[in-house]
Amino acid sequence: MKELQIFSRQYQKEMGWDINAESYSQTRESLLNNYMLLTTEIAEVAEELRKAFNQTQQGILYGMDEEKAFILAKATIKEDIGKELADSLAYLLKFYNYFDIDIEESFYEKMAEVKARKNKDI
Repeated sequence: MKELQIFSRQYQKEMGWDINAESYSQTRESLLNNYMLLTTEIAEVAEELRKAFNQTQQGILYGMDEEKAFILAKATIKEDIGKELADSLAYLLKFYNYFDIDIEESFYEKMAEVKARKNKDI
């Protein structure tokens, strides 16, 4: 993950896609714009899932076993959902880099916190 974060930081600079930090108003606008773009990418992940579920239902309507229909649907969306997840990760990394947060440290700390929760889902 550290290598991915380093790559992302350099890539963002090369592409001119850094979050603008020249002034408060420009930073605010850039952060909000990037947040909007992140949520758009997450919505595109949802769209790929919708496609898979619809394709699964079509397969079932044509007499296909539910599990087989879903396996085929997953294979159909695999490439596109991978692209949408990569886009989402790129925007997340942009936020990690802007706020100078180590993604690995943040992730492992949060997972430890979740594991120690008393009100975990069962």
